[in-house]
Amino acid sequence: MTEQNGHVPVPRDGAGEVIDVRTGMFGAQDGQDTSGYGRLVRTVRMPGEAVRPYGGPRGGGAYGVFDEVADELEGALEEQGLLPSNAIEKTVVDRGELTFHIAREHLVRVCRTLRDDPALRFELCTGVSGVHYPGDKGRELHAVYHLRSLTHGRLIRLEVSVPDADPHLPSVCDVYPTNNWHEREAYDFFGLVFDGHPALTRIMMPDDWQGFPQRKDYPLGGIPVEYKGARIPAPDQRRSYT
Repeated sequence: MTEQNGHVPVPRDGAGEVIDVRTGMFGAQDGQDTSGYGRLVRTVRMPGEAVRPYGGPRGGGAYGVFDEVADELEGALEEQGLLPSNAIEKTVVDRGELTFHIAREHLVRVCRTLRDDPALRFELCTGVSGVHYPGDKGRELHAVYHLRSLTHGRLIRLEVSVPDADPHLPSVCDVYPTNNWHEREAYDFFGLVFDGHPALTRIMMPDDWQGFPQRKDYPLGGIPVEYKGARIPAPDQRRSYT
């Protein structure tokens, strides 16, 4: 493998898991397609579990930074009497990023370990993002956390998946207070319910708003918007480009 921009490409599992096939630019299933190109077909593929060695930046393609982080996290969890296999559902290395898929019941403990362990020291969570995969049955809603170690200069991601029928997962505000508004936003737009949040209310949409606007199954259009005194028609009432 050759270096690019000073980094060595990390190994990836190219197989993954196909969870959906979308058509149209927005993947809308209901209403008119006003995207301008309705014949686009795209496969949605989840990256597969990585195999050792994970490598990582400056890792020489073998044992590297990602392996160090994984070893330290697994060892720290074992010291707490928690089997890593119970907390970490899978480890993914994709596009130069390390992601731990965490079981929701162990999310807070994993975050606290990542923050407090001297060899890890991921002191900062820069936010949580919601993702909706309607085709990922039983795991339709994903919460993705971006963690940064200021001490060691490292970046990792945590990902937690929950079913649409039970969208609950624990809040990590006690560990990372900066996540307060981010969790409210993920609740507002995706319907993820962060148990233990100090005030889980909508942050952008009105309190009485129905539905969660960034889900893939949210209707495209149907609601006119007032913008600086002008009435903007709903998308399904505008000119269609099909």
